Amino acid sequence: MAKGMILAAGQGTRVRPLTKNIPKPMVPILGKPLMEYLIEHLARHDIRQIMVNVAFNHYKIENFFGDGHRWGVEMGYSYEGKRDHGDIVPKPLGSAGGMRRIQDFGGFFDETTLVLCGDAIVDLDITAAIAEHKAKGAIATVVTVEVPLEQVKNYGVVVADEQGRVMSFQEKPKPEEAKSRLASTGIYIFEPAVLDYIPPGVEFDIGSQLFPKLVELGVPFYAQRHAFKWIDIGRLTDYWDVLQRVLRGEVAQMHMPGQEVAPGVWVGLNTSIAWESVQLVGPVYIGSNVRIEPGVSVIGPAWIGHGSHLRSGSRVVRSILFEYTRVAEGMVFTEKILSPQYCVDRSGEAVYVGDDTCPLRWGDARA
Repeated sequence: MAKGMILAAGQGTRVRPLTKNIPKPMVPILGKPLMEYLIEHLARHDIRQIMVNVAFNHYKIENFFGDGHRWGVEMGYSYEGKRDHGDIVPKPLGSAGGMRRIQDFGGFFDETTLVLCGDAIVDLDITAAIAEHKAKGAIATVVTVEVPLEQVKNYGVVVADEQGRVMSFQEKPKPEEAKSRLASTGIYIFEPAVLDYIPPGVEFDIGSQLFPKLVELGVPFYAQRHAFKWIDIGRLTDYWDVLQRVLRGEVAQMHMPGQEVAPGVWVGLNTSIAWESVQLVGPVYIGSNVRIEPGVSVIGPAWIGHGSHLRSGSRVVRSILFEYTRVAEGMVFTEKILSPQYCVDRSGEAVYVGDDTCPLRWGDARA
């Protein structure tokens, strides 16, 4: 059928502090890393051999996914880094440069390959997209979605003719200057011949360097437009929005874990909850070994990660608590992303534990 490649070498700077200690593809949605949903989706479409380029905190991806057998796939990893004064440090080669490195090393790209970014959730009909790619005789395809005109400034925009042949690109144009509303989704289909257009051993990007080169040379390069769910977590504010949508059940193939003990309330194993005096308004998920003391309110959509502790009288509203987060007595957290170390509001502003200018009190439930 086809092979797969997941781009996972970026640093994820726009979603810090979520990515301070983990790579962006490992950011959790319903307790599962983003990238796990991608691998499950690839497997559903019979893409069984998947390479991943990695750099920052690469071992966290590799330790979690291993050789991929739990998902019925084979996975391999290409580390991008260099030696600097005796230390090995990450040095990403860009999306296209990472592909070329893999090809020069072992020739992985010997058939049609689907390439996708490791930081988005998609439910694209991959089988249909690859069939269209082959029917057009394309050597490269970019999958696009149509976005509202006021949103084009957030995306790389693809300009194509009536047959779908790519004519040009605009990087985050102003709405009044946009020549198209087709946004690149970071999902690409490539034939092996594309690798010849990527220079070896240098940093090289798919969108800003490889694609303009393919247009200039006039090779068969097409844009596809599909109606599918593409949830891009490009910024910290996107993460809060996505989690709220997922918790409300708006995203297919994303199901609440745990047991539904009341309408819209899911609970994991071995929790300690003062049921007679707490207020839980779903959708709410309460992870394993969570302690909820008397007088607590949790108003959904909300996710309480495993091992967390909500002290008496506290209130959590439309918020996400990562595992082992303790909320102090009487504190109110509304529309926040909370971890044992930091608190982020829905606009992306972060404060850290111990900041005396912040009136909120929270911490690590393990201590």
